[in-house]
Amino acid sequence: MPLRFRYTLHQLRILDAVVEHGGITRAAEALHLTQPTVSLQVKQLADALGVALFEPRGRVLELTAAGAEVVAFARSIRRSAETLAERLAALEGLTRGRLRLAAASTAEYFVPRLLGRFQRAHPGIAVELRVVNRAEVVARLAADEDDLYVMAQPPSELPVVATPFLANPLVVIAAASHPLATRRSMRVADLAPCEFVLRERGSGTRLIADAFFAARGIALRTRLELGSNEAVKQAVIGGLGLAVISLHALSDELTHHARLRVLPVAGLPIPSRWHWVGRGGRPLSGVAGAFVDFLGVESARLAREVARLQRRSASAREPGRTTARAA
Repeated sequence: MPLRFRYTLHQLRILDAVVEHGGITRAAEALHLTQPTVSLQVKQLADALGVALFEPRGRVLELTAAGAEVVAFARSIRRSAETLAERLAALEGLTRGRLRLAAASTAEYFVPRLLGRFQRAHPGIAVELRVVNRAEVVARLAADEDDLYVMAQPPSELPVVATPFLANPLVVIAAASHPLATRRSMRVADLAPCEFVLRERGSGTRLIADAFFAARGIALRTRLELGSNEAVKQAVIGGLGLAVISLHALSDELTHHARLRVLPVAGLPIPSRWHWVGRGGRPLSGVAGAFVDFLGVESARLAREVARLQRRSASAREPGRTTARAA
């Protein structure tokens, strides 16, 4: 006897949108539907499945355990439909399709340029990029919301495939006016008395920095914790302390300004690598595979950019040097 479904893909899509957009009103706007239509479709889906999808918590509706299962199923159906479309597109060559990419915040200094070059090479491919903190990247990875993820510290608690493609050197910076900015050499131990402006706990930069200094018996003195590299740089420029930051985040400062100095600490930069990350057990789509191949080609260009930044950071410490010049 063939299976008969009392619910529709349209209803699953609407439920997914309600959860993704945080409510019926925003989901209706995103889907170009009326609020009563969205509410009715969600109710009919719940009736067809015979379960409660939401439960009230004050003024907020929260997913029930059954509702969470239905949303996960809805998203798996969406992913399968997208994979089918991409496979059909692959039969015609890489002329159409979609790439969804989520990247940790420090990757914002190079990933958008990569996507721009990729799309110029494949103009029929639509690209979506979310730049968020590492915790949200990991959450999106756990929910299987994107095709690929870019991060420096892949999660060990999830089944993933992680492949390094680019160096991510972490350095210690100070304001140009800081007493340490004129030092020609330093030991790691010299940093112990200093106050630091650090990224939030759980960020890739923070995890790597904490592990590096803990292995040397040093606990950095934290003055501030901030959620973005730009905020960290401005706090350092403002004289609030030193910082550990990716060299990628210093391109503008080292090229056009002289407000920051990379301190010449023995044993630094802290070695780290950028990885592309995919869900374990799920093959890459044709578009995602093409982007991974593209990364392999572009990684040499990016490595040269990192090498130029390292030379600039060293030249900024030369005696009498007061400005940074573009190479």
